[in-house]
Amino acid sequence: MSLSFSVGERILCYHGPLVYEAKILKAETWDETNTKLSTVGPHFFVHYKGWKQTWDEWVPITRLLKFNDTNVQLQKALMAHASAAASTSGSSSKGKAHGGGLMKDGSSSRGGGLGRKDGRGTKRGREEDDSNKKPEMKLNVPEVLKVLLVDDWEAITKNSQLVSVPRSPTVVEILQEFKDYVIGLGKNTTLREPELVLPTIISGLQVYFDRSLGANLLYRFERPQYAEIRKQYVTGPKVQVGQEKDMSAIYGAEHLLRMLVSLPQMVASSTMDAESVGLVRDYVNELLTFMMNDRSRLFLTEYESSSLQYQNISRS
Repeated sequence: MSLSFSVGERILCYHGPLVYEAKILKAETWDETNTKLSTVGPHFFVHYKGWKQTWDEWVPITRLLKFNDTNVQLQKALMAHASAAASTSGSSSKGKAHGGGLMKDGSSSRGGGLGRKDGRGTKRGREEDDSNKKPEMKLNVPEVLKVLLVDDWEAITKNSQLVSVPRSPTVVEILQEFKDYVIGLGKNTTLREPELVLPTIISGLQVYFDRSLGANLLYRFERPQYAEIRKQYVTGPKVQVGQEKDMSAIYGAEHLLRMLVSLPQMVASSTMDAESVGLVRDYVNELLTFMMNDRSRLFLTEYESSSLQYQNISRS
């Protein structure tokens, strides 16, 4: 099998929900007889630029990206999104790479005692770290959706544009369409017990969207718009008691996609067990494929231009 990446190549590599610049040091193709990670196929030993060698690791080809303008923009978009989320929730701290587990000095952001000078830490510290290691959720985000994430970030942060809201279809409608789609597949799906599991998955995603939108999913430039939407549909004097709208019934695919790619970061700080993480991962990957296949209908092709007054408010 030919490898699409080569030793010595400058690449980008997923580590958690973020993407880092790295260099390929070794390349091997594994099968069941020689795998080091219980996975097979092309694997690469990478060194992350600016980090200690203790972070060097073997990764499958699915975590690698070519170092090109599109993927660099994706890297910036994911970092900007994570930074905005962390600053909003007050959880950011100087020197951390949000959600990725790396510190500028090369140590782990998971905490713990003082390590040795070689950066490896004490034996006890490493054992405790291994015992506390939580299951990771690795999503297969289609390339076309990565491009949409970059375009979304650029339109808002660079071009001072906004997603027109209310959106159609809304997050609620998209999730319902996805549910109907999966149920309609019948036995032609590899997803586990969809009729039993899907209602819980859909409900959980909707609740998480409603709770995380204001705290984690907005760029700073969108906040005045969000405040106005809440006033119009939730808190304003014209909103009757009992007729408030959830944000999932107002926002659409653009913000849903932002939430989906941030799920690994959420899972990393949760108490979910490995089986539950795997179940959610499978359904979310299927949802991403569903959104990719129907992207021309679900996503905006043009964002709305903001007024000069709005731009002044957003930067005040």
